[in-house]
Amino acid sequence: MIRLPRLYPILDSGVAQSRGCDVLRAAKELIEAGVQILQFRHKGFFSREVFTQTEQLAVLCRNARIPFVINDRADLAVLMGAWLHLGQDDLSPTAARRITGPDAIIGFSTHNEAQLRAAAEEPVDYLALGPVFGTASKQNPDPMVGLEELRRLRPLTNRQLVAIGGITRENAHAVLDAGADSIALIGDLFPQDGSVRGRAKEWMEILR
Repeated sequence: MIRLPRLYPILDSGVAQSRGCDVLRAAKELIEAGVQILQFRHKGFFSREVFTQTEQLAVLCRNARIPFVINDRADLAVLMGAWLHLGQDDLSPTAARRITGPDAIIGFSTHNEAQLRAAAEEPVDYLALGPVFGTASKQNPDPMVGLEELRRLRPLTNRQLVAIGGITRENAHAVLDAGADSIALIGDLFPQDGSVRGRAKEWMEILR
């Protein structure tokens, strides 16, 4: 069984652009801060430019000896030698395994009890659950889970569980206390002062 780091940064290309931050620069700052995993999420068209950018991110993570996770795209995960993270609207993990093979690491997002129970039958290595709180990182977010529901649902899986959605530096420990193994961050990686490195270090100190 894999063991995830407590901080799980998700580098969303759309969020980075909206904050005026270059994806590669943000990735370098996160790695310099010492993050132990990095997911790249790109919801738009995968142009050649984005493909090249993804290759560069994979190299950065490989050189830092940390897992690089690609969101949604099983084919690109294979090409990049990356982990894969799937959502409810993507290929099922069972279908994705036909592309990645049996040894790839696959994560899978869930949003409620029914999905979490169904995920028990899927060939995945870890699960995400959320949004725990309200989030601005998705245009049409699923209903909020909340801390009590997170605590109630945690015993339904023995896999590592990543909590996601609206988690702040103030409520992070409450999320861990409710049963999460790892906390995913998107928007809060980008502080107003522009120092992604500084914010990541702040989070890592909080989650020690």
